[in-house]
Amino acid sequence: MDLVGACRAFVTVSERGSFTVGAAAARMAQSVASRRVAALERHLGGRLLERTARAATLTPFGRDMLPLATSLVRLADRLEHEAEEARRGPLRLAVPDTCGAGPLARLIAAAHGAGLLLDPRPAAPAERAELVRTRQVRAALLATPAVEAAWTVPLGLAVTDGADDGPLYLDTLRPGRTDRDQRARRIWLQTEDDVPHIRDGLARLRDAVGLRPAQLAGAHGVAAAAGEVLGRGDALLCSPAQAAELGLRWRPVGEAPELARGFTLAVADASDPEAALLGVACAAGIAGCLGAREAAA
Repeated sequence: MDLVGACRAFVTVSERGSFTVGAAAARMAQSVASRRVAALERHLGGRLLERTARAATLTPFGRDMLPLATSLVRLADRLEHEAEEARRGPLRLAVPDTCGAGPLARLIAAAHGAGLLLDPRPAAPAERAELVRTRQVRAALLATPAVEAAWTVPLGLAVTDGADDGPLYLDTLRPGRTDRDQRARRIWLQTEDDVPHIRDGLARLRDAVGLRPAQLAGAHGVAAAAGEVLGRGDALLCSPAQAAELGLRWRPVGEAPELARGFTLAVADASDPEAALLGVACAAGIAGCLGAREAAA
């Protein structure tokens, strides 16, 4: 016997005092409601309803059983609701911690439009890779070389000097002979750019133009690095959007004008249809969140 279905018929009929009205409220035929209530009475060993041509009224036994039957129906409804919510749980996406709150909000809104409940989790490049590998998130935007990427973000140097927005050549940061004892201007790398395919190329360029090893340094935080730019005339490697947010002048690197971050979408489970849909339905939103100049096809 379908105990939940029988209790549902009993509850709706008793609440409305009629098999006809109660069956309609439960979205079942009157004959089905009648059979289910009769089966429940046999199962419980007592008559629940007194039937007349026009009404159905509770018996004393029915009044005792109604609260428990009602609780069972509500618990069953809650179970179905919770199961639906679990199936449509948030899609946790590991994103770069350089993504601003505004672009993230617009990405979440774009995901809503595609029927996805997105839960972004900002993290550094290595952490994002580990999160998706261990399935702590369902998808992640991984840092990759620009030539392999679905989205690319141009990189340049944020500075306070310069009469225009033309290229800034690294060799202009080379300290002169008389500056040996002075602190040379530094290029600060954010955690997002402290990855081999960006860091190693800049290190080779630093050595080629004759900069000191210490002139390429990892930043402990964006605010601290921007403070060094404002206070000491250093340079911060970043995107145009981030430079504008910090109130700094963005200039491409003269010796590497195509320098860029690259991102691809990795999913933890290839059979996850929602995670796979994300890269297609929300490609433009992801591009906006990253500050990218290209979106995945």
